[in-house]
Amino acid sequence: MEYHAALAALRWQLEMGASEAIGDAPVNRFDLPDNPPASRPRRRAAPPPAAAPVAPDPVALARAAAASAADLPALEAAIAAFEHCDLKRGARNTVFADGHPSARVMVIGEAPGRDEDRLGRPFVGRAGQLLDRMLAAIGLDRRSEDENGVYITNVLPWRPPQNREPTPEEIAVMLPFLERHIALAAPDLLILMGNTPCQALLGRRGITRMRGKWDQAMNLPAMPMFHPAYLLRNPAAKREAWADLLEIQDRLRHLAPDDRPAPQRG
Repeated sequence: MEYHAALAALRWQLEMGASEAIGDAPVNRFDLPDNPPASRPRRRAAPPPAAAPVAPDPVALARAAAASAADLPALEAAIAAFEHCDLKRGARNTVFADGHPSARVMVIGEAPGRDEDRLGRPFVGRAGQLLDRMLAAIGLDRRSEDENGVYITNVLPWRPPQNREPTPEEIAVMLPFLERHIALAAPDLLILMGNTPCQALLGRRGITRMRGKWDQAMNLPAMPMFHPAYLLRNPAAKREAWADLLEIQDRLRHLAPDDRPAPQRG
């Protein structure tokens, strides 16, 4: 190659960025070597993480346990053995019921308080004493075993900490037991004391609007009323409570014994 032509070619290469001479002979990078290097072994894929165990559904477990109870003693035992409600861990006693199981009237409250948790019976504190006086005013008595008897229970059998209001989750877990309790006792009518039993059995709250108006729960007439604890804090509301009691008394007079649903067995 002529000197000036070679110099021009070199300058062109410099301008294009070729600043170093690597070898005397060109290298074809597309040629495959005769002995290609051994390929690296593929890294074994990590196994997929194990699926987390599915937690049991406490509502389904409660429903199965309640359905297996053929009578009230079996239901009480099933509730005492149920381990899927956190309230049980902080309670002294399981509070099942009080009064006459075959009574025409079934009173349903919210949950045990301090005295109920200590004694293992519902409505035994100041609110329970007021309830007894209210029922006595229309001729009903939890100690009676005749047609004037009363059967009393709560939505929850265990005391919530600091007597707080039950959560919707706690109500949902224990509702199958309450429904089975009502079916086995088969009363003529229900008295729903406060917002919690109304939420559990009627699906809504607002006791101030609901009280004094008959409703249906578990195919039974149900009367929402102020809870006796509310009446202790608000004595002026006793007037409305007395009107509700008279409604219950009148309903019992006109509800013939033959109209009573038969108790469920099994």
